[in-house]
Amino acid sequence: AREAAHALATAPRPQKDAALTAAATALRARTDALLAANAEDLAAASGLTAAYRDRLTLTPARIEAMAKGLEEVAALPDPVGRVLSEWTRPNGLVIRRVAQPIGVVGMIYESRPNVTADAAALCLKAGSAVILRGGSESLRSALAIHACILDGLRSAGLPEAAVSVAPTADRGFVAAMLRAAGLIDLIVPRGGKGLVTRVMEEARVPVLAHAEGLCHTYVHEAADHEMARKLVANAKMRRTGICGATETLLIDAAVAPTLLPLLVADLAALGCRFKADDGARAIVPTLDAATDEDFRTEWLDAVLSVKVVDGVDDALDHIRRHGSEHTEAIVTQDEAAARRFLDRLGSAVGMWNASTQFCDGGEFGFGAEIGIATGRLHARGPVGLEQLCTYRYQVIGTGQIRP
Repeated sequence: AREAAHALATAPRPQKDAALTAAATALRARTDALLAANAEDLAAASGLTAAYRDRLTLTPARIEAMAKGLEEVAALPDPVGRVLSEWTRPNGLVIRRVAQPIGVVGMIYESRPNVTADAAALCLKAGSAVILRGGSESLRSALAIHACILDGLRSAGLPEAAVSVAPTADRGFVAAMLRAAGLIDLIVPRGGKGLVTRVMEEARVPVLAHAEGLCHTYVHEAADHEMARKLVANAKMRRTGICGATETLLIDAAVAPTLLPLLVADLAALGCRFKADDGARAIVPTLDAATDEDFRTEWLDAVLSVKVVDGVDDALDHIRRHGSEHTEAIVTQDEAAARRFLDRLGSAVGMWNASTQFCDGGEFGFGAEIGIATGRLHARGPVGLEQLCTYRYQVIGTGQIRP
């Protein structure tokens, strides 16, 4: 991978794009083989929740989405070599900050087979080699997708080691990656809290953290009621198992008596269950009582925590105490309230009158994403091509010497 990274760092855009489009063609051509491999993974998996099983499942539509994702990344500008900033010093030196590849990226992820294609595409276009270690439950699917990526690399004349998949589900492989300082330049974990915690505790390689997706939707007193009903239903129930799904509903006390019963009825009709605070249960007594732990839980299922709050600052206080700094949304027609919420929010992504499920690299125009970074350094939010680059400086002189 290290040797392949050197080749990728200077590969011209047409060569990288050719590899991606050829890999997309291979994904479509091998749809039956991909579905067969995925069926074996599903058959071998046991005790999975419905949401977890959904993340593991490939369908013809999801394979087509993977192929389109590769083509969309190919269509994006090359991030390598961009001049990020340029200035001239009083002594005439011209200084440029230029984007460059990270080098070798290690990706450790769980269940979702499409991550194999997304991570390969983004790292390849960003000029970095990638070592992929997916979950044991999706190994057959990952290897089948990897075979399509290799077709693309070969057809474009790029080294096959540019994208590699761990051939084993042995947990020792993860430990080896986390200790591989000097061989791997960046580790990106994508999965549940247990995986991310282990990576953060054991890594001797820099980590681009992807924490829990404990996302909130806050319905402000000035919300349009029909818009709120539509957004909350989508934010929670479109796909409950993704990290951008809303896990907690916050609603202003001023509108809760009128609006909360409607929201609960909408969600219950879609199969949602609830954990509610005393304020919400005073309005809808049939709701189950919530504990503090419920408000700290990423459900990844058709369960929603509900709390009645008293204005923007109370909502922000709850998010600070219980959230994971992933994605939060406010629903309101009051611009001043929305600005206060967005400006004071500490999370990686803040939304106004939009579903939290839009926190996805493809929806941001990144083509795809390797994860949602919730740490404070290097990158935050969806990690696409630009976030997979670092930078260096070029200094151009005309013979200057330092006095």
